[in-house]
Amino acid sequence: MNANDNKAIFFKREALRRVVQAFDQGTLETHAYRIPFQVIPRDSKSPVRCCIYKERAVFRARTLAALGCGVEEDDEATSLNEYAKEALLRKDVPTVPLTVLDIACKGCVKARHIVTEACQGCLARHCQQACKFGAISFENGKSKINPDKCKNCGQCKEACPYNAITYVPVPCEQACPVDAIHKDETGFAKINFEKCISCGQCMDACPFGAIMERSQLIDVLTSMKSTRKMCAMIAPSIVGQFDCTLGQLITALKKAGFDKVTEVALGADITTTNEARELVERLENGAKFMTTSCCAAWIQAVKKHLPALKEFVSHTKTPAGYTAEIEKKKGYTTVFIGPCVSKRAEGMEDPNIDYVMTYEEIGALLEARQISPAQCEETPLDPEISAEARYYGVTGGVAQAVENAINGKRPFKKMALNGLDKKTMLLLNAYARGTGDFQLLEVMSCKGGCIGGPCTLKKQAAVIKPIKELVAKSPRVKDALK
Repeated sequence: MNANDNKAIFFKREALRRVVQAFDQGTLETHAYRIPFQVIPRDSKSPVRCCIYKERAVFRARTLAALGCGVEEDDEATSLNEYAKEALLRKDVPTVPLTVLDIACKGCVKARHIVTEACQGCLARHCQQACKFGAISFENGKSKINPDKCKNCGQCKEACPYNAITYVPVPCEQACPVDAIHKDETGFAKINFEKCISCGQCMDACPFGAIMERSQLIDVLTSMKSTRKMCAMIAPSIVGQFDCTLGQLITALKKAGFDKVTEVALGADITTTNEARELVERLENGAKFMTTSCCAAWIQAVKKHLPALKEFVSHTKTPAGYTAEIEKKKGYTTVFIGPCVSKRAEGMEDPNIDYVMTYEEIGALLEARQISPAQCEETPLDPEISAEARYYGVTGGVAQAVENAINGKRPFKKMALNGLDKKTMLLLNAYARGTGDFQLLEVMSCKGGCIGGPCTLKKQAAVIKPIKELVAKSPRVKDALK
């Protein structure tokens, strides 16, 4: 689907683009308040919602998030100009990665089971028999569910021979693997950040675009304008996200204001080597298994919800961590560029990562500065980076890289867990008790791996081919156990 056809995606990216434009024009402090009016003018023909006034209010909230502000803290009387001034002056990045745009939230009804018109009013009353809570009655020839008694167990749905009972979910609640988001007493979504692992699945699932990340865009733009040397560290999954080669994209990022662009695949090769050695050492010392450590949302999940698995997580740094360490020693201000929200959490914990940007933010930056990557010259790629490192963004890529680095010198079984959801969270707890038939477990929060992240620009099917083409041109990983 074209992003312009998906209004939730379009308006989110448009807010980012408008903020960059205003910053570059030097009008952000004086004309930020006009952004919603520019995007939703008086003669707008087909507003998505009831009227242009609500559309503007929603876009104002989107602009707040693009400035890095929390909508929850907005008093509505403060002008966007004031928020822009605060954003330009702040010294530290936002510590909370997500914000809920309450005015954009549809206020979905409580998740529940309902009886549809397909109900035949059958004599067997399978649904009534299946319900253990007495929530189903028979009225006017049809089954009826009492929401006050219903526990949403789904037994009635399973029992109905006509599939006449359906489950109506709240998309963000259903998507969250750790039950960190729920409707509060006002009927709108609220995130419990003590439970949240910053995976961004709620943001991706909301059809109204009511959940946004608090952007660090202004922080990066301000740093670019200073005398600081800026290094963009691009994740392996960026390949194929833009209609150009990786070499052209690197040139485009330099034109956009970065002094240096480094592939995070450089750090991935270090991660592969160290994780391979660590796995062999752990297994020789009698460990049941080891899990990879690359996915920031996975690490947050272990810290907050899966303490029994903590001892099994690799101590090896992430590719972003190693790359940032290298560039920081060279005097650069580091900006990790990736497909997810959770890296913001990693960036806050790693002193070598100064800022985190998403592919959507980079897309907005390039568009606002009228830079077309496809028209840029090629920048030569690092010839030493391995094929396996450039495949890290696809499910199974990390585990395969470790296996290739061990090169058969210590046989083991590997498994890749493709995405975190409520069921896999239960499964992971079972693995902590030794139920899994593997010695290396790769865990990626997003289905498909990093290429399935919530802040990507293209669907997975569109990026697999260019990733594989680049992998085919790259050297193989070196033996870690020489």
